[in-house]
Amino acid sequence: MLGGLLFALNAWLGDRADDPHTIVVDVVVDRQAQQIFKDARGREPDENELYALRRVWLDNEVLYREGLALGVDKGDPTIRERVIFKALSIVDAGLKLPPIDEAGLREWFEKNRDKYDEPARYDFQEAVLVGDKSEMASRAFAAALNAGAPSDDMQAGLRIFKGRPHQNLVQSYGPEFAKALEEEPAGQWHALPSRDGWRVVRLEAVTSPKPADFASLRGVVRQDWVDATMADLRTATVRALARKYTVKVEEGAK
Repeated sequence: MLGGLLFALNAWLGDRADDPHTIVVDVVVDRQAQQIFKDARGREPDENELYALRRVWLDNEVLYREGLALGVDKGDPTIRERVIFKALSIVDAGLKLPPIDEAGLREWFEKNRDKYDEPARYDFQEAVLVGDKSEMASRAFAAALNAGAPSDDMQAGLRIFKGRPHQNLVQSYGPEFAKALEEEPAGQWHALPSRDGWRVVRLEAVTSPKPADFASLRGVVRQDWVDATMADLRTATVRALARKYTVKVEEGAK
């Protein structure tokens, strides 16, 4: 995703005349990266995302200059992305996938097991209060629901959620809510804190996690290993090429 965003920035900056062995990351690069990210995501990038954007831009700048040095821009000097892709194809052609035996592949699988294991999943309901959603009101409403006698002035809508994994709960409601929901007994209403305020929920059921079976996923695992290894080799090669350049970050660029 970040790489795609940076191609727009690369095109905008493609005609800047720099010393071919000096790469300058200035405020213009950062501002354009921030604007392109905001246009795509609807928000400003945080510090880590901006660093990643700049890192991708640097990788692309190295590939662009390597492509120019190799003459792959002939006949197509204005299309920066094509130059980068051509340079990258040359890099890819020189990469050699290292051998891996069954034990090595299984070890890689174990290190990345969270990608393949089926996580625990949670079914729950949420009674969405209308009006006062304070902690006191939420706890009172949960108690009334458990007693089967909510008062007439307690109005709420009902939402039903099925098969939500832990990570989804964290992303949607925050880690505090996820931890609290997972620890609550099923079948009872509880007022739980979330990143957006208090929520009244009832855990319905939990589907136990299921560890992945290496043998049945071996083909998928090997392809994932190939993709990840080639990506690492590609990045390492571009970073090695970058050592021939002097990178200057101008004052004002974050």
